[in-house]
Amino acid sequence: MASLLKGVGFVTGAAAGVLTCYPARTSAEDPEPSLTQSVGIGKATAQSFVRHGVRRLAIGDINLPALKETASDLKLQYPDLEVVPLELDTSSESLVDKSIADTVKHFGRIDYAVNNAGIAGKAWRSADSDLEGWNKTVDVNLTGVWLCSRAQIRAMLKQNPLEASPRFNRGVIINVASMYGIIGTPLEVGAVVYTATKHGVVGMTKADAIAYAGENIRINAICPGYVATPLLKSAAAEAWQRLAEMDEIGDSITYMASPLSSFMYGSAMVVDGGYTIQ
Repeated sequence: MASLLKGVGFVTGAAAGVLTCYPARTSAEDPEPSLTQSVGIGKATAQSFVRHGVRRLAIGDINLPALKETASDLKLQYPDLEVVPLELDTSSESLVDKSIADTVKHFGRIDYAVNNAGIAGKAWRSADSDLEGWNKTVDVNLTGVWLCSRAQIRAMLKQNPLEASPRFNRGVIINVASMYGIIGTPLEVGAVVYTATKHGVVGMTKADAIAYAGENIRINAICPGYVATPLLKSAAAEAWQRLAEMDEIGDSITYMASPLSSFMYGSAMVVDGGYTIQ
């Protein structure tokens, strides 16, 4: 099978770990319980990239030990892979710029960039929310994605397409939003700040897609629905026939990065099993 992806990949949030989720809080007097679920869209994306041809890959995450585990797993499966793990807090401008500069210095370019790092934040309604929680979630989910995208755009503007063909670009950027970047969260979920940041990612993606289409840089967003994790699998039978598997999201991102989607600009591709059409 011919390789879909022949260039250099860059993926943030690529360490398998846990995401802390806070059930909706309807009153300031309510307790603040939290639930954790394993996540791994970034790792699944890295795996899909490599499975479809990438042999030069930089992966970033704030959790360096878990990130190195991802790198080791990939190298074990694909010995010819050159993978660079980068400790990265995407809310830090200096660290983001350094990670992109280090990747370009090491590999010479970035062809496929995926901005996946994010946090759930607290699932509170506005009246019960605090500014500190708002700012933290915005810093990671929106500002962090923008910082990464900005640095990637600056790098891609300095390079030529891999091939002289309309199907190839100077670079492709995929920002990971959420189905809650398209719709509002249900009352029982709450999460006003999470919803606001994911809508922001979709809007930023569309604005940048317009701004840089003429520069031959493709920018799109993906809006995943609920993904199969230990926490959610037990609820799947009640709400949906099934939940998405991690590799289904990763493969969707690979499609968006590849020449197969070469005419896709500024899209917010929803991959949610039909949740948002109900």
